[in-house]
Amino acid sequence: MSLRLTVIGCSGSLPGPRSAASCYLVQSPTTSVVLDLGNGALGPLQQYLGPHDLDAVLISHLHPDHFVDLCGLYVALRYGPQAGQGHARLPVWGPASIREHVTRAYGVPAEHGMNNVMDFYLYPEDPVAETGMFTVGDLGFRIVRVEHPVPAYAVRVEHGGRSLVYSGDTAPSAALVDLAAGADTLLCEAAFRDGADNPCGIHLTGSQAGEHAQQAGVGRLVVTHVPPWSDPQEAASAASTTFTGPIEVAAQGLTLDI
Repeated sequence: MSLRLTVIGCSGSLPGPRSAASCYLVQSPTTSVVLDLGNGALGPLQQYLGPHDLDAVLISHLHPDHFVDLCGLYVALRYGPQAGQGHARLPVWGPASIREHVTRAYGVPAEHGMNNVMDFYLYPEDPVAETGMFTVGDLGFRIVRVEHPVPAYAVRVEHGGRSLVYSGDTAPSAALVDLAAGADTLLCEAAFRDGADNPCGIHLTGSQAGEHAQQAGVGRLVVTHVPPWSDPQEAASAASTTFTGPIEVAAQGLTLDI
């Protein structure tokens, strides 16, 4: 294994009957990071590793279906059976107001507890190739701002010559295409249905996800973030009209070696 993706949750906008909201475990042989930790994701995440086994959490943006289970993770880190055993604080990366959002959601000021178990790191407001890069363990990360009603970021993960790009939530975005250029796998949202009267500036349709994958020249497209009232297979079928490579449908428990 050089780089492995495990889908912990992939339901768009809220948990569904078959999946938690957004959460993706990315691992090398020595490093484990989750991309987003939305509602309902902390439970299934523990089938794969314990809270203290995480090396970092990266939050794409501050809508509840992408970050709110950080509240439960805080409880596990501070009060669980391994609390107080000398563990380092967990790095949590996110947009500029992430600490304020998480502490407000939990209802306790950070200085009264959350700072004891989490270190918050902020993405640059306008990241470029030089300032938007950092590492966690042996994984390299690059982030870019994408199109969404709140500050939102896509993430590129690299290890051992392999690469995965996660779109987060985005409307059509040239920055996402640039970030995903030549990636082995693009994990891309497709929350909107093709042919529907969709509002602008929020999400992609399946065919638009395929267009981004095709323009970026990625090796594989994984369609994700489809809400419970829509059909992920329909989104994948729409993506196949614009992307000529292999397409997977994200599902809770899906594991892919990149």
